[in-house]
Amino acid sequence: MILEKSSLVIVNNLRQTLDDLTRNGYSVCIVEEVQGPTQARSRKSRFISGHAHPGSPYVFGLVGIDHDLDFPEPMPVVGISRSARGYCITLVLETMKTYLLEDGLTEDALVTKLRTCRYHHLFLHTSLKRNASGTCRWGEFGEGGLLWGECSARHFEWFEGNPVTELLFKVKELYGLENEVTFRNVTVPYENRPRPLYLGTATQIGAIPTEGIPCLLKVLLPSNCAGLPVLYVRELLLNPPAYEIASTIQAICKLMSKVTCSIPEFTCVSSAKLVKLLELREANHIEFCRIKNVLDEILHMYENSELTEILKLLMDPAWMATGLKIDFETLNKEKNDHYDGRVPDATNSIYLDQSDVKECKCASVRIGEMIFLEGESDQKTNCNKIIPSDFFEDMESTWRGRVKRIHIEEEIAEVEKAVEALALAITEDFLPVISRIKATTAPLGGPKGEILYAREHQAVWFKGKRFRPVVWAGTSGEEQIKQLKPAVDSKGRKVGEEWFSTSKVEDALLRYQEAGARAKAKVLELLRGLSTELQTKINILVYASMLLVIAKALFAHVSEGRRRKWVFPTLAGFSSSKDTEPVDRANAFQIVGLSPYWFDVVQGSAVHNTVDMQSLFLLTGPNGGGKSSLLRSVCAAALLGICGFMVPAESASIPNFDAIMLHMKSYDSPVDGKSSFQVEMSEIRSIMTAATSRSLVLVDEICRGTETAKGTCIAGSVVETLDKIGCLGIVSTHLHGIFALPLNIRNTVYKAMGTEYVDGQTRPTWKLIDGICRESLAFETAKREGVPETIIQRAEDLYLSVYAKKNSLERIDVKGGQLCSETRVDASEESNTGTDSVHHKTDSMMTMEIVRKEVESAISLIYQKKLIQLNRPKDTSELAVVQCFAIAAREQPPPSIIGASCVYVMLRPDKKLYVGQTDDLDGRIRAHRAKEGMQTASFLYFSVPGKSMACQLETLLINQLCGQGFSLANIADGKHRNFGTSSELVETLTVH
Repeated sequence: MILEKSSLVIVNNLRQTLDDLTRNGYSVCIVEEVQGPTQARSRKSRFISGHAHPGSPYVFGLVGIDHDLDFPEPMPVVGISRSARGYCITLVLETMKTYLLEDGLTEDALVTKLRTCRYHHLFLHTSLKRNASGTCRWGEFGEGGLLWGECSARHFEWFEGNPVTELLFKVKELYGLENEVTFRNVTVPYENRPRPLYLGTATQIGAIPTEGIPCLLKVLLPSNCAGLPVLYVRELLLNPPAYEIASTIQAICKLMSKVTCSIPEFTCVSSAKLVKLLELREANHIEFCRIKNVLDEILHMYENSELTEILKLLMDPAWMATGLKIDFETLNKEKNDHYDGRVPDATNSIYLDQSDVKECKCASVRIGEMIFLEGESDQKTNCNKIIPSDFFEDMESTWRGRVKRIHIEEEIAEVEKAVEALALAITEDFLPVISRIKATTAPLGGPKGEILYAREHQAVWFKGKRFRPVVWAGTSGEEQIKQLKPAVDSKGRKVGEEWFSTSKVEDALLRYQEAGARAKAKVLELLRGLSTELQTKINILVYASMLLVIAKALFAHVSEGRRRKWVFPTLAGFSSSKDTEPVDRANAFQIVGLSPYWFDVVQGSAVHNTVDMQSLFLLTGPNGGGKSSLLRSVCAAALLGICGFMVPAESASIPNFDAIMLHMKSYDSPVDGKSSFQVEMSEIRSIMTAATSRSLVLVDEICRGTETAKGTCIAGSVVETLDKIGCLGIVSTHLHGIFALPLNIRNTVYKAMGTEYVDGQTRPTWKLIDGICRESLAFETAKREGVPETIIQRAEDLYLSVYAKKNSLERIDVKGGQLCSETRVDASEESNTGTDSVHHKTDSMMTMEIVRKEVESAISLIYQKKLIQLNRPKDTSELAVVQCFAIAAREQPPPSIIGASCVYVMLRPDKKLYVGQTDDLDGRIRAHRAKEGMQTASFLYFSVPGKSMACQLETLLINQLCGQGFSLANIADGKHRNFGTSSELVETLTVH
C-alpha cells in the first residue's frame, strides 16, 4: 500500500492512519512529493520517505509533537519448526533486534501461542512436513492436524535450512536490514519449567478471553489496572515460570502485602516504544519525562528500606522478561567488561557495563539537566498588549517548554527581539488607522478595523470591514493608509477583501517566524542529541521499564487478592519424578476452602470446598451439581499457585506441576471435517501423550459425544492409563456404567458432588464428598430451563419403564461423607495518556514537608491533650503516640491498608488541609487527585479500629486543627457531627 503526504502539517493525522493500517497487518510505503522548478503545472517529483509495517510502527515527527501518542506494540515475525524435542517457535522482533526461541512444545501448546500472538509474518519450516503417514501431505493423519488446521487458514511461507539462522535472514530481507545487524537472543532457559498452557485450558479458565467463560485476568487485577501490567500477567499465566521464579514472585507478593510505606505510581513505558524512539532519535520531551519517572522510581525503591528488598527480588522476574541479567550485589561497582551486543551462549544473559543504580541515577540527572520539567517556570510565552495572545501561544508552543532555557538562550533572545520589531511595526502601521476609524467613521456605522490573528496563515493582520484605503485621502493617518495592501497567503494568493498588511509588518512577521523556526530546530537538535546519549544506556532503560511493569502488576494483584481475601499457597516440589510410582504425601495437592475464582468471597456468595488430592479422582454428580465449576476452580488455583500468585482459598498446598491440562466440552469443526467427538479425542490424545506423574489432568464429562457403551469403555481405559501414570487430576463423568467395568486401577478414588433430599425433591449441595452419585437431576434441569411439562412427563414414564428396576438398588454411596445444604447463587460475578508528574525536589516541596511534620505533630498533641482532659492519667509520659504514615505526590498507599478503617489528612497544593475518614484509602486518594489542581496532593493517614471510631476522630481533628491555626478546606464537616468525646474513644486511644 502507498500513502502520499503533502506537508509536515498533516503528520499527526497521517500517523494515526498509518497506525490503524499497521494494526490490521498492512505494510505502508510513505511517499513525499516536491514541486518542480516552476510553479505552472510542472510535474512533481516523488520519493519514498518512510516505511511503516506491523513489525516497526511509524514514528517520523514524534520528536516535535507536544503530546504523547498511542504507540502500537510491534508485531514479531514467527517461525515454526520441528526438532528432536518437539515443536519449536521462534519470535523475532525487528524493533527490539531480539529473538525468542522456545523448543519442546506440544502441538496444542504451539497452537495456543499462535492464537494469542499477533504477528507480522508467519514462516513454516519444511521439517513440519514429516509425519507418521509417510506422505508429504502435512497433517493428513493424527499428529499435526491441529496445527495444520490453524496454519492453513493463515498466510504463510515455507523455508528451509537452519531454523534460527534462516529466519533471521528472512527478517533482514523482509525489513531491508544490513547483514551486519545482529539480533540478541532473549531466551532464558530453565530446566523443569512447566509447559505452556494448552489452548483448551487457556480458554476454559479465561486466560484467553472467551465468551461465556469467567475471565481469570479480570479477577487477578483491579479494574483500574490496564495495559502493560495486564499483558505481563497474561503472559505469565500462558507460560508459567520455573519453580524458582514462581517462588520469587510469591516472596515478592508477600513482602508487598506487608509494606507500610507509600509506594511509587510505577510509570509503565513500553520497551519497544522506548527502543524505537531512541534508535530513530524521535523521543520528545514527554517521553523523556516518562523515562525520568521510571529511573526515579527505581532509585526511590532502592533508597527505601522496605522497598529495596522487593527491588532485589524483582530482578530475576525482570531477567526472565527481558533476557538482561543484572547482579544486584554489584550495583555500586563498575564493570570493566564491555558489552558488544551479543549474548553469551552459556547463560543467554547480559551483564551491563555499569551498575543498575548508578546508571539509573546518571541517566535521570542527565535528563533533568536537559528537559524542561513540570513545575518549572522559566519559559513563559511572549505577550504584547496590541498583538493577540493566541498568536504567540500557537507559534511558540512547538518549541517552548521542552528543554531548559539555559540551552537555548541565544535563540530565545532572537525571538524576543523579533517580537519587539513586530510590535513596533504593527504600532506604526496599524494603530494610526485604527485610531482614525474609532474617532470618525465607526460611531456613524462606517468601516470598522482591528488587529487579528489569522490562525490558518499564522499571521497578524489588519482586518477592516467595508474598508477601502483610496477614500481616505487628506485625513489623519493618510500615510499609513497608503501603505496598506491586501494580505496574501504562502502561495501569493489574495486572502480576502477584508485582510490587509504592510511591507514592514510582513518583514517583521517573517523575522519572527524565522527566529521561531531556528529555536524549534535547536530544541529538536538537543532532543535528538539526548536520544543519542541515552541510546548507550538502552539496556538499563529496557530493564528498568520492565521491572516497573512487573512491580505494578504484582502490587495490583496483591491489592486485589487482599480485597478478595485470597491467600498465598505453600509451593512444594515433587519428591519423585518416576512416572510409574504412585503419588506420595509430599506431592499432595490440598486446598481448604476453595471457592470459584469468579465469585467474590467478600460478598459471601460462593460455596467453599476442600480438595485433598493425593491421586486421581473419578468424579460423578448431577447436572448443575458443580462438577465443571470444581474442575475450573481447581485448575485456576493450581495455575495461580505455580505462577506465584494468590489463590481463592483459605489455605492451599500446591505441588510444582510440570503441566496443567484442562479439557472441557468440545465443539465440532466443520472446516476440518471433524465431529465434536473427533475434536475431543484429538485433545485427549494430546493430554495422554504429555501427562507425567508431575502433571495435573482435569477432564470434564469424558466421552460425552459418542455412543454410551463404547464411550464408557474409552473413558475407563483413559482412567486406567492416567492411574498408571500416577498423575493428579479429576475425571468427571455421567457414564455410570464405568463403575461396572473391571478397571485395573490402584490409586484412583471415587468422589461425588453431594445432593440432599428436601421437600420431596433432590437438590445439589455443590459440596465435594466421597463416593458415587448416580443421580443426574436431568428431569429437574430440563424443567428449570422451560422444557414443556408434557415432554418431561413422557420422559419420566419412559425412564421408569426401562431403568426403574435397575436403579432401585443404586443410590448415592457415601463413604464417610456428610451431606449438607448451602445457598447457591446461580449468576456468576466477574469481577491516561499525557505527561506524568516528575518527582523533583523543589523549594515548594520542602515547604510541604515542613507543613507535613507540623500536622503530624499537631495530631499527636491533640490526642494527648484529649486524653489528659478525659482520662486524667497520673503519668502523662505513658500517653499513646499516634503513628502516622505519609503518602507523597505520585505515591499511593500500600496493600496492607486495604479494608482497614483509617483517618487521613490531605495536604493540598494551596496549603489547605482536608480531613477525612474512609475504608478505601486508595480509592479516596485517587478521587481527590482526579480533581483539578489536586494531582500533587500528599497525605498523612493512620489506621483505627472501625468506621464509627474513624468518624469520631475525623470530627475531633477538624475542630481541633482549626483552633491551632491550620487552614482547613472542609471546616464545615466538623459542625454536622458531635463526636470525639465518648468514653469509647478515650479507651481506644489509651490502648493504642
